[in-house]
Amino acid sequence: MTETAPRPTLEAVAARAGVSRATVSRVVNGGDGVRESLVERVRQAVDELGYVPNQAARSLVTKRHDAIAVVIAEPETRVFADPFFAMQLRGISKELTAHDSQLVLLLTEGRADHARVGRYLAGGHVDGALVFSLHLDDPLPGLIQRAGVPTVFGGRPCWSEGTRASGPTVYVDCDNRGGAREAVRHLVGLGRTRIAHITGALDQTSAVDRLDGFRDVMVDVDPRLIVESDFTPGGGERAMRELLDNCPDVDAVFAANDLTAYGAMKVLREEGLRVPEDVAVIGFDDMLPVAEQTEPPLTTVRQDIEEMGRLMARLLLRGLDRRSVRDGIGGAPSSVILPTTLIHRASA
Repeated sequence: MTETAPRPTLEAVAARAGVSRATVSRVVNGGDGVRESLVERVRQAVDELGYVPNQAARSLVTKRHDAIAVVIAEPETRVFADPFFAMQLRGISKELTAHDSQLVLLLTEGRADHARVGRYLAGGHVDGALVFSLHLDDPLPGLIQRAGVPTVFGGRPCWSEGTRASGPTVYVDCDNRGGAREAVRHLVGLGRTRIAHITGALDQTSAVDRLDGFRDVMVDVDPRLIVESDFTPGGGERAMRELLDNCPDVDAVFAANDLTAYGAMKVLREEGLRVPEDVAVIGFDDMLPVAEQTEPPLTTVRQDIEEMGRLMARLLLRGLDRRSVRDGIGGAPSSVILPTTLIHRASA
């Protein structure tokens, strides 16, 4: 076993900088009231000695842990297979890194995991939580509320009875309904008349909003042209087969996300139908690992997934920063809805 050198202490930094231990403590913990010349001397001594603040001691002073829980209400098999989550996590990670905060990833596979996450959040290990991919009957909102943890949600929450938050709910989402309307109007403009919609999981608000956007345009749609799915390629395949069985004259499909569109296009190809000549297809998300690799490349509604992650983290950190509230810079954060854009490629 290799012996390690003793860690530099506050006293050693103070001696190197020629200041008191209290002055060093205020500088390394972000306190005020230290002249800039002394701050620079302390920082130089910290760099020279390689001093790393003790997080437990730092938390006692700052009342912060510099750690944020990211809670995804999905099993790990879904999280690591869907590029959406990787893109959102990348945005969150970039923002937290820029503010010297750690990301603590928590996934939920079942009810036992919900209880575990609730206990962890209530245990005071993190400063706040970023939560996304909630489902209608998810107990997480109630657990988080009882834990008293500042939270920003990814996507507009839909509270079931007994889980509605008592205070203001802050979330980041995109214009799901408006994006869906634009996609379907584009298909109508192409002269398509038998336009189908493969939904996402309808216990999530994004799927419901996209279905509502579809219905805004297709007011008197044949109910057989709406098939419920689950945002996965397999779900897209199953839904497309059902559509072809029940409505063989379908000439366009608006899919709730790119993975669903990918599955639908696979079935169309297997059945000898051409995209877009026979059936035009539009997705939602514009996840480049999917949209640019379908055959043909996928026309889709773009939401800035990475930016949504960054905004979630930014809003949470702004809410946690009491100094910004005091100085009138920030104040209580408000929810944000980002615009969407239809990206034209070859599938429609």
